[in-house]
Amino acid sequence: MALITYLASISFFSLSESLVVDDIRIEGLQRVSAGSVFAVLPIEVGDVVDERTIRNSIRALFRTGYFSDIVIARDGSILVIGLRERPAVSAINLDGNKAIESEQLLTALRDNGLAEGQIFRQVILEGMTQELQRQYVAQGRYGATVETEVKELPRNRIIININIDEGDVSKIRHINFIGNKIFSDDELLDQFEQRKTGWLSWITSDDKYSREKLSGDLETLESWYLDRGYLKFEIKSTQVSISPNKDSIYITINIIEGEPFTIDSVELAGELKISEEQIRQLIMSRKGMVFSQALMTTSSEYITKLLGNQGYSFAEVKGYPEINEEKKTATVTFFVKPGKRAYVRRIEFRGNTKTAHTVLRREMRQMEGGSANNALIELSKVRLERLGYFKEVGVENIPVVGTDDQIDVVYTVEEQPSGSVGASLGFAQGTGLILGANLNENNFLGTGKQVGVGVNRSRYQTSLSFNYNEPYFTVDGVGVGYSFFGRETNYDEINVASFSTNSFGANVNWSYPVSEVERIGFGFGYENLALKTGSYASTEIQKFVDDNGTDFDTLNFNVNWVRSTLNRGVFATRGTSQRLGVDVSVPGSGLEYYKFTYSGQYLRGLTRFLTLKIRGDLGYGDSYGGTTQLPFFKNFYGGGFGSVRGFKRNTLGPQDNPSEMSIYYDDPDPIGGNVQVEFGAEIIFPLPFIKDQRSVQPSFFVDVGNIFNSKCAIYEDGSVQKNCFKASLDELRYSVGVGATWLSGFGPITFSIAKPFNKSIYDETEVFQFSLGNQF
Repeated sequence: MALITYLASISFFSLSESLVVDDIRIEGLQRVSAGSVFAVLPIEVGDVVDERTIRNSIRALFRTGYFSDIVIARDGSILVIGLRERPAVSAINLDGNKAIESEQLLTALRDNGLAEGQIFRQVILEGMTQELQRQYVAQGRYGATVETEVKELPRNRIIININIDEGDVSKIRHINFIGNKIFSDDELLDQFEQRKTGWLSWITSDDKYSREKLSGDLETLESWYLDRGYLKFEIKSTQVSISPNKDSIYITINIIEGEPFTIDSVELAGELKISEEQIRQLIMSRKGMVFSQALMTTSSEYITKLLGNQGYSFAEVKGYPEINEEKKTATVTFFVKPGKRAYVRRIEFRGNTKTAHTVLRREMRQMEGGSANNALIELSKVRLERLGYFKEVGVENIPVVGTDDQIDVVYTVEEQPSGSVGASLGFAQGTGLILGANLNENNFLGTGKQVGVGVNRSRYQTSLSFNYNEPYFTVDGVGVGYSFFGRETNYDEINVASFSTNSFGANVNWSYPVSEVERIGFGFGYENLALKTGSYASTEIQKFVDDNGTDFDTLNFNVNWVRSTLNRGVFATRGTSQRLGVDVSVPGSGLEYYKFTYSGQYLRGLTRFLTLKIRGDLGYGDSYGGTTQLPFFKNFYGGGFGSVRGFKRNTLGPQDNPSEMSIYYDDPDPIGGNVQVEFGAEIIFPLPFIKDQRSVQPSFFVDVGNIFNSKCAIYEDGSVQKNCFKASLDELRYSVGVGATWLSGFGPITFSIAKPFNKSIYDETEVFQFSLGNQF
């Protein structure tokens, strides 16, 4: 204020008098630079200024928004410009906001010119306050209030406090339709994401009003009618009413249904680069059918994909219905605009900070320089997802600037941990505490090679292991793997009969790609195994030892076939996988036996949020040559995770006969069988309130299965081995329940709650099961 008073004392002169400016002096600047003032000032030294020039200069300076007061005066022939700067924003404090994150709000303020260090302008703050209020109304928070407070600080600075009371989201109490005669209110409401308050609304929050969601629901409703032929359907008006206390919403939707139209013909127009016969095979709209916009759109997408697979990456195909109001028919015409054939200039990868480019590039089926093929580009994306190295994989075809027939294909990946080096800790029912030191890496040093070194100890097992696998030993995808192991295992600690084994060995295997989704592998292995039975071995174990001994050197040969179309390596949501394996000991080995195994799973989406998963595991084994039966330590075991949940781990199937030499009576122990039959079905669903759905997979499940034996023991007294049956539907065990697996920072945590059915007196049940351990 003192500055302006001073200027007034020196500037009193008649503005009707012109002034030749010998110099320009600026007073009052604190943060704004003099250069910023001169850049907008329409006066220079030597100019002749008058009243009009002064007014224009003041307007120009006010338009910058930097100043709250401006006075232009003269001091002789010197033009003096007195400025009072607007205060600078020292800090912006937010309080009370939860539905809209602080970072989001501060970014919006910054983008509109209101942030720490910038010049404060009241008009911006008022405008942002009103916009924020509108945002809360759009979310259904009609009771939200936004209050602002500006506090002055020394040195021409201010603090802005924004206090928000978000209030509660107004809930939908009723949705009313007017004009619907063909379809009931309930049928129409089924198409809406938002609903009136129901008994599950406290979980789903589907009764919370949102203007954006309502717009989406209205679009869904329109599409629903168009898919049923109602081409003249119209939403005439929508009224949203709010109760006086602002906690209840009432929605009224006025519609005109019209009548359904049928298709009288399907035509093709435009430039057809492929045969009309090929195109018509992809068109789902047919003459005589009720018109469906969904079928027309899907047909357009199919034709576009077909053209894309032929190199026409810029193809556009659109279907249009031409209405005959009198006959209530529509002629559907597909306009085809293929554009030029496109070629791939370059394939790029982004986001792979660890994985080498060569690992990604060898999964590519689309080649640089070749004609663009959408199917191969998408297949390459799927192959990257199946590696299991990446949390997300995206692909984008980017036109090359300056050309009309070239694209760059850019794959963007988000890497996830694929291994660990260091200590490991786990716990599982049936095995107890698991301690160890491991290097277990599926993407070793980003090379795509699998390397594992481990020392582990648990209640039932001590093991040393090393494994190495090179999936691309040759450029054609031939894989080679090696492994070495040493194990001491006490099976009595995992609910199996009383015996232990001490073994070591090595394996080598090869795998060959048969197709994009199939591989065949084979390998050889050697195992030295010593069997320890203790003083009171069961009848079955003792008979096997008497017939075959306790020390074995065995050479194994194995063959396997694998086929997988799963979309991801971890937590797949669609596709199938199958594995068929044969493991045979070489004739003349210490043990002569064979085992056949099959495992498969099938996944498909039921809805946008639900996935069906069906799995099956089958196995059969037996002995040949000098070995009298399949070694009991090579038997199949069932119960627990991966089998029939609700039954204790490894307890299903045949049980042994306690030794008569024991000084006390032993309960029979599970000993496994040579036949495995297990199936399961799951409905995988998302968890509400979880942002990263890729890290957790909950499901409702039904498990079915059991372990059987085709050669149940018959004892000297004529009795038959306990809980031993040949494969039979009547002896299958069942369970239903809910379970989940969470990929936590400590490794996967898995739990299930299950109710078992059709159990025998020998079966051991376990309603709640869980496991915690490292998986990389």
